[in-house]
Amino acid sequence: MSRDTHPGVQCPHCQSHLALVPVPGNSAAAPVPVLPLTLKEEWQPPPVAEVLAVYAGRAKDTATATRGAAKVRESLNRARAAAAQRRAAQKTARRTPKSA
Repeated sequence: MSRDTHPGVQCPHCQSHLALVPVPGNSAAAPVPVLPLTLKEEWQPPPVAEVLAVYAGRAKDTATATRGAAKVRESLNRARAAAAQRRAAQKTARRTPKSA
């Protein structure tokens, strides 16, 4: 293992190992971590056209799309009703006077 690198010194973002090098002109100062020359690029999602290209040749099935939309609407309505019921129960619990 080189004396310039340490296995525990890593960039908190990209996890690449950092080298410790002395600062030129200041021998009393502690070593400063220096990023490697090749920086890891931030992840970006693929272009929309590339993602949708998979579906380009498929025919639209309206019956399946309608059923799927109905299921999504039903699920959202159930979630809204459950949230309203939960809020009402919390509101009632806060208003109920506590007995001693």
